[in-house]
Amino acid sequence: MRLQGKVAIVTGGGSGFGEGISKRFAQEGAKVIVNDLKPEGGERVTSEIGRAGGQSKFVEGDVSKDADWAKLVKATLDAYGKLDIVVNNAGTTHRNQPILNVTEEQFDRVYAVNVKSLFWSVRNCVPVFRKQGGGVFITIASTAGVRPRPGLTWYNGSKGAAILASRSMAVELAPDKIRVCVVNPVIGETGLLTEFMGVPDTPENRAKFVGTIPLGRMSRPADIANACLYLASDEAEFITGACIEVDGGRCV
Repeated sequence: MRLQGKVAIVTGGGSGFGEGISKRFAQEGAKVIVNDLKPEGGERVTSEIGRAGGQSKFVEGDVSKDADWAKLVKATLDAYGKLDIVVNNAGTTHRNQPILNVTEEQFDRVYAVNVKSLFWSVRNCVPVFRKQGGGVFITIASTAGVRPRPGLTWYNGSKGAAILASRSMAVELAPDKIRVCVVNPVIGETGLLTEFMGVPDTPENRAKFVGTIPLGRMSRPADIANACLYLASDEAEFITGACIEVDGGRCV
């Protein structure tokens, strides 16, 4: 198994991409701390991992808050004694709409969850990684930070910030043997799909977005999970600062 003996935190692990990552990591031998704001999703995922023979625990928390990150890291160390991988997957968006319609509250929440969460993850996890002699961060950003769509300007900006911050982290933390990589999904079949499209989730509306993706479909949790699995594994020990577009060719 490619992650045998490793311990991973996956934020936003109770649904969508985070659920796919959590389950894939557990299949490959990792002990997974599933973090989510919603207990029903996080507890369901950990239960399903357990029934499949994996090891997992759920820790509720808001990734935009320092205290919740401290609780998350403490719970990980208390449960499993170490921390090897942090997948910063939790994210949110404002609805696809004209730029002047986005409220300050929506803007602040998008940047708190998509960008400030990285700040808090670094503050709480880097000391652990340094003490252990290394570790891996994986940021789930978006093709929105590379090839933005109209109507999502502030979301696009948050993902651009997440990408650049992660690449800067990779350079600064490399002497500590801490790797930092980014996975950029294209629009996917997740709970945020209607918000990203800004229109009802109908076959006709999906087709308009799928038409911009050369391989002809949206991203799926398994697609993102498989990319994260490689980056988190020892197979990628010489890869840091990399951004992988898992996008069916959207950014070409």
